Amino acid sequence: MSNSPSNPSRPNFKAVQLASIQSGPRLLVLGAVHGNEVCGTIGIQRVLAEFDSGELALTRGSVTFVPVTNPLAYQLAQRSGDRNLNRNLTPTSEPREFEDHIANWLCPLMAQHEVLLDLHSFQGQGQAFVMVGPQDNPGPLEPFAHAAEEVALALRLGVNRFVDGWLGTYARGVEARRARMGADSSRQALLNTDARYGVGTTEYMRSVGGYALTLECGNHADIQAPEVAYRAIRNTLAHLEMIAAAAPERARTIEALSIYEVIDRAHTDDQFARSWASFDPLVRGDRIGTRADGTPVLAPDDGYILFPAALAAPGQEWFYLAKANTRL
Repeated sequence: MSNSPSNPSRPNFKAVQLASIQSGPRLLVLGAVHGNEVCGTIGIQRVLAEFDSGELALTRGSVTFVPVTNPLAYQLAQRSGDRNLNRNLTPTSEPREFEDHIANWLCPLMAQHEVLLDLHSFQGQGQAFVMVGPQDNPGPLEPFAHAAEEVALALRLGVNRFVDGWLGTYARGVEARRARMGADSSRQALLNTDARYGVGTTEYMRSVGGYALTLECGNHADIQAPEVAYRAIRNTLAHLEMIAAAAPERARTIEALSIYEVIDRAHTDDQFARSWASFDPLVRGDRIGTRADGTPVLAPDDGYILFPAALAAPGQEWFYLAKANTRL
C-alpha cells in the first residue's frame, strides 16, 4: 500500500503488508519515524528478506512494515523534515508541514492495527530501553485498557530497561510552560503549551484502541542497534504467535523507571554542570546545571536524569527526571 503527499516533489510513503489465511493479531512495525534513526529500517529490511526467502512465514494474522516512516527526514539524513513527526501526531484538514501529510496517511494506518512496535535510536550513549504506556485507567489524558498485554510484550523484546510516565509528565510540563508564555509567542511556543504536542506514535495508537511500544535500540551509530531492532521484531512475532518459533524468554533482570518531572531550558545561557547522559544517577542536591542568572538547578530527589538536551531551544524540554518503580 502507498500514498503520496500533496506536494509531488516530496517522497512517497510506503508500507509492506503480509497476511496469513488464518485470522490473528494485526501488527504494525515502524522504522525511521526520525530520519536519522535507521536501526529500525535495517531490522525491518532484514525481516522482510527472511519472509521473501521463505525462512519466515506468517502463520496467523497480518503484519505491516513501514521501513521509512518519515521519507523526507530520511532523505535528508536528519531527525525531522519540517518538524518532529513524533509530536502532535494527529490527522489534520489543514496540513502545514510535511509531517502533517505523514500524519494524514499514518494515523488511519495505525487505526487499522492492534499492536504497534516503533523502533528508534538515540543520540547519547547507553543501553537499549523500551517506553511503556500507562496502567489501565479511564482518565481524560490517556485512557487505556491493555496495560497487561503491553507489559507482557515489553518484557519479551530482549531489553532489560523499561520507562513509563511520558505523557502525564509532559502534560504537567505544559501547564508550567503555559503559565510562563507571553501573548506574542510563536507557533512553536504555542505547540509546546498544548498537551497534544506530547502525542506521538504510541500515544496515538493507544487512543484508537490498540497498544504500543517505543523501543530505543541504542545510539544512532551503534552497530548493535539494528540487531536489537531485528531481534525485537522477531520476538514480537513469536510472542504474538504469528510465526512458528519458540516463545521468547521474559526479561530476567528488570530496571524500571517512571518519569515524573520535566525541566525546560529558559535561556540559551542555561548550562549543564557537566555532560549528562540518559540514566545517569542523581543524588538529592546534585547540581544538574545553572540558569542564565546564576541560579543552580539541583536534583530534587534521588533518581535519574533522562533525555538531557544541552542545545534545547528556550521554552523546550531541557531534561526529565525519573525514579525507580516496582510496576513490572
